[in-house]
Amino acid sequence: MIKILKYTEYLYLAVAIVSIYKIISLWAVEPKETYIFIFFAVVSIAMFLFRRNYRKRFEKRKKDNRS
Repeated sequence: MIKILKYTEYLYLAVAIVSIYKIISLWAVEPKETYIFIFFAVVSIAMFLFRRNYRKRFEKRKKDNRS
């Protein structure tokens, strides 16, 4: 279960990277269309940080219960 949570973190990071690429490539052509990608990038980075924090807290609690 923990391994799956670790992979989903990086899935959010991948979405953020793709969104940032789309922001850079579309900014000169269609600046209004980039707002949705800005939203995706911000939300994806926030979800990456949230999931990572949650997983580490879960691992620490599991480790403390075993001791």
